[in-house]
Amino acid sequence: MRTRFLCFLLAFLLVVPAACGQSRARVRKSTDVLMFVPVAAGFATTLALKDYDGLKQLALGGSTALAASYLLELCIKKDRPDGDGHHAFPSTHTVVAFQGAAFIQRRYGWQYGIPAYLLAGYVGWGRIYARRHDIWDVLAGAAIGVAGSYIFTRPLARDVNLSLVPATFGTSHVGFHASLRF
Repeated sequence: MRTRFLCFLLAFLLVVPAACGQSRARVRKSTDVLMFVPVAAGFATTLALKDYDGLKQLALGGSTALAASYLLELCIKKDRPDGDGHHAFPSTHTVVAFQGAAFIQRRYGWQYGIPAYLLAGYVGWGRIYARRHDIWDVLAGAAIGVAGSYIFTRPLARDVNLSLVPATFGTSHVGFHASLRF
């Protein structure tokens, strides 16, 4: 567990500086895609394990978090740092990423939640780096996403082995490899 955590932490610390060298547009595009990875991993895990209670909990948590996010965006109408629109608060990308990460952590344990939270943290950082949000937008999005999951998600008693590992695909693509053993 400790070695796995240190490997993920090291990989994360290597990915963020490499991402800083990327254009803001590329980081923005990567967060547009990576925001769905924790939710997709949670969804795939629940289906693979035939954990239909978990699937229901994921859907309820996600629906609640998204509804809260959209309601706040419509009511607050905060301008984006890049001046493109007035739906900055909270960061919906961060809501989605952290809701999925919190679901994985709460349902399947910290050993699986840590990599998901690291990925969600990258999404939050990327939204700030791409000048789509400021720190308060991202922190609010993370809090809403985590709260949405914690309201509905209960831990699973079964033992599963979920692994999310950073990977490169060729010279210009970065992503994650996921595997599940049960």
